[in-house]
Amino acid sequence: MTSQSKAMFVHFLTATGAVLAMLAMLAAADGAWSMMFLWLVIAFAVDGVDGPLARKYQVKTNAPRFDGVLLDLIIDYLTYVFIPAFALFKSGLLPGWTGWVVIIVITYASALYFCDGNMKTKDNSFHGFPGCWNMLAIVLFALHPNFWIILTLVVGLAIAMFLPLKFIHPVRTERWRTVSLPTAFAWVFFAGWAAWVDFHPQSWAHWGLVVTSCYLLLAGIAQQMIPARRS
Repeated sequence: MTSQSKAMFVHFLTATGAVLAMLAMLAAADGAWSMMFLWLVIAFAVDGVDGPLARKYQVKTNAPRFDGVLLDLIIDYLTYVFIPAFALFKSGLLPGWTGWVVIIVITYASALYFCDGNMKTKDNSFHGFPGCWNMLAIVLFALHPNFWIILTLVVGLAIAMFLPLKFIHPVRTERWRTVSLPTAFAWVFFAGWAAWVDFHPQSWAHWGLVVTSCYLLLAGIAQQMIPARRS
């Protein structure tokens, strides 16, 4: 297989995220939340794999016709933002006006963030909360907290998208990657497990989701507070 063929294969792999997004949306339209999240977890896994492959096979050089960054952003907006926002709105977790606030805040703030030219930091982390609403949504579906807690989390994280706070990329952020990468794999496992058992309240997957989500959410801020050791 030529370098050009390998690079095109990466584009094809990334594009499968659009199909996964449609399958998730169809499940959400039917109120099949567990199935929706299973499709989103698969899309999350694909998103974690295609980036390293794109860099390995140099898609910008070997398959320049398609803009992999733009393709990735389009799919990420669907799977990270649009579908989770729809699910929160239609799930019954947010009564009355709170559902409208959440869906407007998530989609509006994320649209601005996804076109932010300063989205990435020098160490390949994210500058501000990276709009991973799919990760928040699955935790909320698992725990069913009070709607005031949901509203506070959504508004707080939306504000955090534009604050000088760092959020790690578990694959690309080198610092603590030996912990971050396994934690990201564990998150995928627990998320898939929670959805597979239809968010059974006694499932241990819920605790795994909470622990791994807290690490992925707070690790970058901790790195800002703890100076890196000089080599």
